[in-house]
Amino acid sequence: MNTETINKSIQAHKTQLLNHPLYTQIQNIDDLRHFLEGHVYAVWDFMSLLKALQMKLTCTTTPWFASANPEMRYLINEIVLAEESDITLDGRRQSHFEMYLEAMEACGANTENVIVFLDSVIAMQNIFVSIRISDLHPKIKDFLDFTFRVIEQGKPHEIAATFTFGREDLIPDMFTEILKNFKANFPEVDLSKLIYYFERHIELDADDHGPMAMQMITELCGDDAQKWKEVETVSIQALEKRIGLWDAIEEHINEKHLATT
Repeated sequence: MNTETINKSIQAHKTQLLNHPLYTQIQNIDDLRHFLEGHVYAVWDFMSLLKALQMKLTCTTTPWFASANPEMRYLINEIVLAEESDITLDGRRQSHFEMYLEAMEACGANTENVIVFLDSVIAMQNIFVSIRISDLHPKIKDFLDFTFRVIEQGKPHEIAATFTFGREDLIPDMFTEILKNFKANFPEVDLSKLIYYFERHIELDADDHGPMAMQMITELCGDDAQKWKEVETVSIQALEKRIGLWDAIEEHINEKHLATT
């Protein structure tokens, strides 16, 4: 088994995600704001997957010792550098999560709920309790719980699989086109930061991070058939949870539509 066979085995779930009815429900700026308010949790927990990989594949403690695989060390540190301290539209350094929050604020989306949730995570010091007691949609809770269960189990190849295959790289491309259409129809709304965020993802994923992540999977699994099988299983589960996140956002948007008719 290899990354090519994994991609084939998860193709049905990727197709389901890319053909999700959510996309046709985003009909106006309010719908877009509701989408962002749900999607932001995926932007945030992605960073935790990344940092978990950094802790597993590099040395983040003292005394420092060289980690076992210099190539993976480079790959993960290169991705961390861009995701945690990228250049913003106006030339500052920010993580992609911080960029996303600013983009939400610029177009009038609510960031209070996610900030309150993160404050709870800090205060509780137990991510699973914070997820459970939150007011989030059950499917958003499932999405987050799955991510942190994978991290807690601590298998580098499963964390890498969730990071690599569980985050569909065609979605940024799709949403860039949606945003450009909105920008043409709603010029009074500032979407420049949001468009920049998605375009950065397209640029980084296509040119650098996508190939790097695939190489990381190959390095971690090697010739171990059991690891490849676990990668396949967790990748499918991750995509199922992502589809559930889309279901939750679609449900929220539909509820708003019904409330205004």
